[in-house]
Amino acid sequence: MNSTSDLTQGRPFKLIMRFFFPLLLTNSLQQLYSFADTAIVGKGLGDDSLAAVGNMSSLCFLIIGFSMGLSNGFSILIAQSFGEKNMDKLRRTLAHSIELAAVITVLLTLFSAVFLRPILILMRTDPSIIDESLQYGYILFGGLAATIMYNMCAGILRSLGDSKTPLKAIIVSSVMNITLNSVFIFIFHWGVRGAALATILSQIFSGAVCFDKLRKTDFLALSNSDFSHDAKMYSVLLGNGIPMALMNSITAVGCMAVQYFVNGLGVAFTSAYSACSRYLNMFMQPAATAGAAMSSYTSQNYGAKRFDRIWDGMKVCLGIAGAAYLVFGSVMVFFPEWLASLILSGEKQISYAAEFLPVCGVMILSVDMLFVIRNGVQGMGFPFVPMLSGIAEMVLRIGAIVLLIDSMGFKATAAAEIFAWVGALLINSAAFIVIFAREKAKYSDKQKCIANLAHSAR
Repeated sequence: MNSTSDLTQGRPFKLIMRFFFPLLLTNSLQQLYSFADTAIVGKGLGDDSLAAVGNMSSLCFLIIGFSMGLSNGFSILIAQSFGEKNMDKLRRTLAHSIELAAVITVLLTLFSAVFLRPILILMRTDPSIIDESLQYGYILFGGLAATIMYNMCAGILRSLGDSKTPLKAIIVSSVMNITLNSVFIFIFHWGVRGAALATILSQIFSGAVCFDKLRKTDFLALSNSDFSHDAKMYSVLLGNGIPMALMNSITAVGCMAVQYFVNGLGVAFTSAYSACSRYLNMFMQPAATAGAAMSSYTSQNYGAKRFDRIWDGMKVCLGIAGAAYLVFGSVMVFFPEWLASLILSGEKQISYAAEFLPVCGVMILSVDMLFVIRNGVQGMGFPFVPMLSGIAEMVLRIGAIVLLIDSMGFKATAAAEIFAWVGALLINSAAFIVIFAREKAKYSDKQKCIANLAHSAR
């Protein structure tokens, strides 16, 4: 089946690692060019421009995270059909996913264009950086179709066990992004608009590469009948995609609330928080990638009803998360000032970031484990639990920042992250244990019933 991979057969460790490493390189390259963007903006345009771009991160997560959640929800159903070896169902699911994605792209683009300025004002964005935030945001959200196209196509490929094609797309896209960023900022002097435009152009390319791969995959060839109106299919897709989308957006609301308090402290704190957020996103990548691998692996094996393999996969992916914690948690704890100085220029900004990084570095294992376990729950087709944990994250994050900001200052932002991580981890861990045991027992009872009926017939 071309470059797809059947994750229901073979040694779990070997399969997951073969799927994991190309996906890790893909995600790491995405973070690398995001880091390069930040460094180029910070060093080339100054800390205030960095604050303007960083100020958009939580809002970007709100909009783009919603679309990513939908894409992931759709992809899980595609992976389950692939695991069942039901290609007719897979094609119908894919066709209806495309239709829904097109409608949602239009709605999200309109929403972000209309409400960008009011939301920035609501977040107490400093007047000195609001114009640059708007310049960056309008271009980024204007190109939302390219972002959604890439996320959809890459998510579908991963659900089919192909983590190599997205890697190929991102390799060239990363070089393109960094090159265009440098040209637009240092040669054309387009400021933050250049950074946003470079991101959109590179995403158009990466999305086109992934789409071309899907187009050339034989068993994904769609016919008019696959697009025939099926209300039940739309309902199933939205029932799985919307909770995952809301999980991301609800989490983003909590991050926006933290950004609100950070902005109230001053632009220097906004710059420092932007740098810290970049590092968190980058150092979470190995565990987040293990979570994505767990999602595809679990979805296919849940479709095939291979519960023993799901448990084996969980152990492998948690091992990856633990190894990542030992490496990156240590870097955050022991080298915070060095990390901060790679992005920031001002002494105050560096000192603020150096307060944040070690605190989160100690506890980053909790979010590393969360990525894996939450994706295990989602892969079994239970998106409402992660959505509820997203609500808990939001409540804990906002509660912590409100209660602690006066006494702890900027360190309260790190405490808010930790409270949110630990709370969500506890909820998803309990849910995975209960759901896994229940679904395994349900399938076992069904098989016994079928065996008894067959025996009676004889």
